[in-house]
Amino acid sequence: MTIDGNKEFASPPIHHTITVLLVDDQPIVGETVRRMLAPEQDIVFHYCKDPTQAIKMATEISPTVILQDLVMPEIDGLTLVKFFRAHKKLKDVPLIVLSSKEEAVTKADSFAVGANDYLVKLPDRIELIARIRYHSKGYINLLERNEAYEALFKSRQALASQLASAAEYVISLLPQRIIEGNIHTDWRFFPSTELGGDSFGYHWIDEEHFAMYLLDVCDHGVGPALLSVSALNVLRSQTLRNTDFRAPEKVLAALNDTFQMERQNNLYFTIWYGVFNKVTRRITYGTAGHPPALLVSPDKMIHELITPSMFIGGMEGIVYTSGFIDLTGPSNLYIFSDGAYEIEKTDGSMWSLQGLKEYITYSAGGDLSDIEMLYSFLQDMGGKKDLDDDFSLLKVEFA
Repeated sequence: MTIDGNKEFASPPIHHTITVLLVDDQPIVGETVRRMLAPEQDIVFHYCKDPTQAIKMATEISPTVILQDLVMPEIDGLTLVKFFRAHKKLKDVPLIVLSSKEEAVTKADSFAVGANDYLVKLPDRIELIARIRYHSKGYINLLERNEAYEALFKSRQALASQLASAAEYVISLLPQRIIEGNIHTDWRFFPSTELGGDSFGYHWIDEEHFAMYLLDVCDHGVGPALLSVSALNVLRSQTLRNTDFRAPEKVLAALNDTFQMERQNNLYFTIWYGVFNKVTRRITYGTAGHPPALLVSPDKMIHELITPSMFIGGMEGIVYTSGFIDLTGPSNLYIFSDGAYEIEKTDGSMWSLQGLKEYITYSAGGDLSDIEMLYSFLQDMGGKKDLDDDFSLLKVEFA
């Protein structure tokens, strides 16, 4: 069964305010930090002088970041960090240690018990605010993802199951097929029984540039699906700051900075991103750990479009590159995830990317049903109705 459609699936977003809790027994430190943050209208500041009341106060105000001294009466600072990390509600709240010591051992001990950051007090105002915003943004993203999960879970009464609900949500965001003009598109998305993290899309950036992309989040389940949706939304809404969406290498770098796996429950994703210029008929593309797209030229030659680079979220500061190819005539572009070719055959051997290339080479130029035929072929080859991974394949025809 082909899954298609554009049903709405959304829940009212909850607004999260940047909320700072400072735990320090010295009132002068509390007052100094309060004055530092006072000009920032979007930051709410709370001060706790008594470390024995810190846990109680934190559960009441729900901070997005905790600033905590290490040397305090009544309770050792490192022990308090452990208490925060052991608390069900507070275990994920970013915690910045404020210490008067610039010592490697002290820093190491702080990180070992669960601190997220370390500053020698009192830090520069600009640096403190920057770190508060950075850690709060990551935590708020986590809260929003968890809230999306809760909303998705509550909808299970109206859907067959939690995974079916997530699949329906992903499908609702997939684009309408284009059947008129010089660019035609077709696609098929068959989620696996466990639901992977595939999603894809395309849109006009401006009158000349047409963007195409497909991504695949690691692992299976609702969490990867939600991360996939988050990444899809920033691409189609073009909300990556200071990013030229006509430049694939810049888009990949911005995605990598935005979706670091340490802030995404250790999830990462691969992606193929390309831009077609209808005036020059050039496709500029970039990949991040993703399989190549396959371009079938008018002479039936097949070209692998890939720029080897690390997946999205593994490490900050990765430099991505782009490549290009000029279309000399009517051409077909196939963009897919590894679920389209990593198929275990009935004899136990694995089908490969080379097998997919050969299949596409022989089928290229046919009507738009060739994707449907490929999926049926894979079902027969694997001897099962449902594949082990999501099957996602996007075909773009350039007249």
